[in-house]
Order: sequence, then C-alpha cells, then structure tokens
Amino acid sequence: MGFDENKHIKGDITRVKADAIVNAANSSLMGGGGVDGAIHRAADPRLLEGCKKLRKNLPDGLPAGEAVITKAYSLPAKYVIHTVGPVYNKDDISFLKKCYLNSLELAEKNNCESISFPAISTGIYGVPVGISAGIAKEVIGKFGSLAIKEVTLVLFKQSDYQIYKKAFT
Repeated sequence: MGFDENKHIKGDITRVKADAIVNAANSSLMGGGGVDGAIHRAADPRLLEGCKKLRKNLPDGLPAGEAVITKAYSLPAKYVIHTVGPVYNKDDISFLKKCYLNSLELAEKNNCESISFPAISTGIYGVPVGISAGIAKEVIGKFGSLAIKEVTLVLFKQSDYQIYKKAFT
C-alpha cells in the first residue's frame, strides 16, 4: 500500500463516511481525551450506552490490542470499532499491531467494505507517530480481505499527516 492522498486524509475522523471508523479508546470505553473524546462528543448518547453494555462483559476493561464494535448512531459511519492501544514504554508495542489487525478482522466479520483509522496510541499513550505509521503500513499492507475494499488513515494533525505520508511513500 503506497501513499494515496485519497486514502490518507488530514481531518476529523468523526466526519468520515465509512462503514467503520476506529476509535483509539481507553480501556474503560467511556470516552476520554483525543480521538476517543472527539468520537464520544460527536456521537449521540447512545454510543456511550452501547459501550456501557459492552463493559458488562469486560469487568476489567478492554485489554490493549483488543477491539469491540458498536453502532455509530449519529456519526456518518455505520460502526465504531473501539480498540485500546499500548502505552509506550509500558506495554508491548506488539499490542499496536493487534489493534490494527483485530480492527480489520472485526470490520470484515461485520461485512464492512470501508474502514478508517486514526493514528492509534500517538496521543497521551506516547507511541511515536513514526512507529505507529510503520506498524499501520505493515499490518494494513499484509491484511488480505475480499470484503474490505477501502482502508483510510485519517490524521488530525498536519505533522502526523506528513509522517504517515513519508512512511507510506
């Protein structure tokens, strides 16, 4: 997968029309800062209610690397896939690969043809953007799916966009 300006967007993932958008969530699934907070603020309260229902089966929260899905309710997407990335220098960075892979597999299982990812774990969790971009390229590039026809990377900050552009070129 090379760099494609149509597949690497500088913008707000809450405005992306896709079958699924990925939320870089925290383990509580209750919203927070960064993209997680933005998605919860942009969605109506049913998203939080959907997350609360998921939490009933996750008493310790969603582990790093795992992914769960909810409807997107008032967002332009059909689904929100919530995944918890690793905390840099605390968790194993391989959890970041699992975030991308588990999100793609969950999208495929739910018959999604398009999925949009943010830069997972690059905010408060501290993973350097270049590492996140390299892992995204590796996992997305190796993922073979007949169902998923479009994978988009949506980067909120211009600096992140430039780093992803370099990684995918």
